[in-house]
Amino acid sequence: MKITILCIGKTNTSYLKEGIAIYLDRLKHYARLEYRELPDVNSKGLTPDQLKQKEGELLFKTLKLEDHVLLLDERGEEFSSRKFASFIQKKLNTGAKSLVLIIGGAFGFSEEIYARANGKISLSQMTFSHEMIRLLLVEQTYRAFTILKGESYHHD
Repeated sequence: MKITILCIGKTNTSYLKEGIAIYLDRLKHYARLEYRELPDVNSKGLTPDQLKQKEGELLFKTLKLEDHVLLLDERGEEFSSRKFASFIQKKLNTGAKSLVLIIGGAFGFSEEIYARANGKISLSQMTFSHEMIRLLLVEQTYRAFTILKGESYHHD
């Protein structure tokens, strides 16, 4: 199964870029993973709803019919690290071809993207910047694979 982490906009903060790169490098040993940052939509003169619509159009150009799409959303299902690992294992067991985890823009997602999604997940009830959540998601994905492999990275 290929896992894609899809983000709206670039990561500009150097320490976050470095952290993301570290975990992406570690993940190479466990999974086929693609990390993609789509370009920011020019928001000048757009309402939040118009911006979400434009970002949604950009996302739809990237998605394939067979993709299992999960949105990172504050109203999404919360997992412990072990339950997230179990979720990934279930996807691997079912023979899913592609899992796409999407981090949207500052205002969330368009209604069309919500309708396309297979589910929503939340990494915390706390609010994080859209750049910070990228690092957290990559780290938790790495942690999930180390849990599945029984490695010592995760301590109970």
